[in-house]
Amino acid sequence: MLTDKVALVTGGSRGIGRGIAERLGEEGARVVVNYRSDADAAAKVVATIENNGGHATAVQADVADPAQVVRLFDAAEEIYGGLDILVANAGIARFAPLAEATDEDFELVFATNTRATFTALREAARRLRDGGRIIVISSGTVVTTRPHSGVYAASKAAGDQLVQAAAKELGPRGITANSVLPGATRSDALEAGMSADRLAATVAQTPLGRLGEPSDIASVVAFLASADGGWITGQTIHAGGGLF
Repeated sequence: MLTDKVALVTGGSRGIGRGIAERLGEEGARVVVNYRSDADAAAKVVATIENNGGHATAVQADVADPAQVVRLFDAAEEIYGGLDILVANAGIARFAPLAEATDEDFELVFATNTRATFTALREAARRLRDGGRIIVISSGTVVTTRPHSGVYAASKAAGDQLVQAAAKELGPRGITANSVLPGATRSDALEAGMSADRLAATVAQTPLGRLGEPSDIASVVAFLASADGGWITGQTIHAGGGLF
């Protein structure tokens, strides 16, 4: 259980982030649900957590802007008095062949996936209480790079390297840092971005025979955030049903 722990989940209003926020709330954490633009979606996550007996607050911030990340951490401390768990989940994907990828694609993807992770880990290193947890949601494309995914995969791989540094630097304070690499996980973005044939092929390639669910990733995160996960740090946890 995560009773009396305070968790910040970036990109916590939908998809995998929503699943993580709700699961941490079920485990007893007080959850800061970060969102960029959809206040109604974030409010629904907060309502679900509170209806299940938990505590949560929605806080708006665009994590691509370092100043807003700092304000997000400020808000978590002001609302709950401190922070124990960071789940850096917010991200964006742009898929294109390298020959067609634009400078704007690169800047947007790296600002949202890489710089935001750097800024969040820097703030976590400064602010997390001893014994805290850092969990970065990466991507299976890091280890199974596919055509058109080069820029996205590179932006996520950089976050994994930051996790390695954080694990070594923060270990003396009892703070762990790990990455979780989801496989194909059911979400609006996945289903909008992949044809029915491509989805079916992905399921066929997955040994467990289905798409992942946000709750699958949330279960891994909840374990890493718990006392039972305290001896695991500096790892990239593959959570893809055997796809990679």
